[in-house]
Amino acid sequence: MTIIEGTEGITIVDPLVSAETAKAALDLYRQHRGDKPVKAVIYTHSHVDHYGGVRGIVEEADVASGAVKIYAPEGFLEAAVAENVMAGTAMSRRASYMYGNLLNADPKGQVGAGLGTTTSAGTVTLIPPTNIITETGQKETIDGLTYEFLMAPGSEAPSEMLWYIEEKKAIQTSEDATHTLHNTYSLRGAKIREPLPWSKYLNEALIMWGDEAEIIFAQHHWPTWGNDNVRELLSKQRDLYRFINDQTLHMVNQGMTMREIAEAFKLPDSLATFWANRGYYGSVYHDVAATYVLYLGWFDGNPSTLHELPPVEASKRYVEFMGGADAVMEKARKSYEDGDYRWVAEVVNHVVFADPDNQAAKNLVADALEQQGYQAESGPRRNFYLTGAKELREGVTQLPTPNTASPDTVRAMSLDLFFDYLGVRLNSQKAGDTKLTFNFDFGEKDGKYLLQLENGVLNNTAGRQADNADATITLTRDSLNGIVLGETTLDKATADGSVKVTGDNAKLGQLVSMLDNFEFWFNIVTP
Repeated sequence: MTIIEGTEGITIVDPLVSAETAKAALDLYRQHRGDKPVKAVIYTHSHVDHYGGVRGIVEEADVASGAVKIYAPEGFLEAAVAENVMAGTAMSRRASYMYGNLLNADPKGQVGAGLGTTTSAGTVTLIPPTNIITETGQKETIDGLTYEFLMAPGSEAPSEMLWYIEEKKAIQTSEDATHTLHNTYSLRGAKIREPLPWSKYLNEALIMWGDEAEIIFAQHHWPTWGNDNVRELLSKQRDLYRFINDQTLHMVNQGMTMREIAEAFKLPDSLATFWANRGYYGSVYHDVAATYVLYLGWFDGNPSTLHELPPVEASKRYVEFMGGADAVMEKARKSYEDGDYRWVAEVVNHVVFADPDNQAAKNLVADALEQQGYQAESGPRRNFYLTGAKELREGVTQLPTPNTASPDTVRAMSLDLFFDYLGVRLNSQKAGDTKLTFNFDFGEKDGKYLLQLENGVLNNTAGRQADNADATITLTRDSLNGIVLGETTLDKATADGSVKVTGDNAKLGQLVSMLDNFEFWFNIVTP
């Protein structure tokens, strides 16, 4: 969290993951710098660790009154909500691996996340922005200081921006230029980020502000001081992402496959030995592999890999071909003694997926993953290896980890996104050949929607109603939020009149019965 002192108060940039930690940070600041009022909040981009603590530093009433302004890049709210909802359960579960939330905080467990320490597990909040930045070159006066913005969509986040504070000669680079190689693919799972435009945004920052800037600061990391150092950091980070993009494609066009490229890829010494380019968070291997997938997708072009067996079925056959589990284990233990940990994890994983009750096999994979974790430079890779080892030995244990699909996230969802998410939750097997049509009326403020179930999919159309609908549902957005958040049920809301159903109420119940809830603690290292 960054605090910028202006002429009347302070502007807070990116108030952390949770309200509790953001409040503690602001309290610490005020102990040393006085009780200055918060005049503005800036969200640099749409990831939860850059807005989730906002209610720990400002009151929503002050935002509503205009006493506090919240600035964000165009597309912020849509991107923030969509990422944490559409694939949110899977992302959050995998994030518990990536950030080491399930590990003990000790030298053999969680020692950080590479980009910083790690995520908190407090209350994730969100107050929608009041002021949207829409174009590069846009200037805003915020608490007496002049900010010039540079839009960077599709770099480290779908919605992201950089800026320059003229009076302080300071560039703020969000997460596009930090003191590490970043993720162009996040191991928690996310849409692949494009290294080429990322590089071009940094080049643009150099052109716009490089001659004047004396400070560069970014979220998660310390500032860089002095014009020469500012220019070096920007140029080396710019060239890092450009090299990953261009040389991955160079090797692609020589006929190499994803794994071959990632294994052989080597940065030039001028980039690899620059401290801020080291792979403490992202790694060259998984960023390069992601760049391959970005351009060519998952298929490597070899038809033998076009329709491979699923993991459990393939594993059973691999183990049978290799002479059975005992033979695999005997050879793998020798490989482990030889330090061939990557191979041990790869081959014995087949034994685990062929026979998930084989604890000796799970323990051996865990030993191999643990050694790879201790050797990893990247924090997320270390945490993935060590968390996998822990769950192989102990099973899945439900421990605190951030819930990004928080009440504020639900309230911030557009109705388009909400109905799209219902389509994701639809169990197509239960739906079968069922056809259902519903009119939803949210009143003058939020409008009307047509919902149609057929062919195992749930379509929604804003501003439309059907004359032959099975039912018409009249409610407010607040009533919908209450049902989604579990504060009430559809039956109770219907009974108390906050939801009115005209037509066949049973048909609405039929649709609700087809919607699945997603279990957070699904297996990852076992079938």
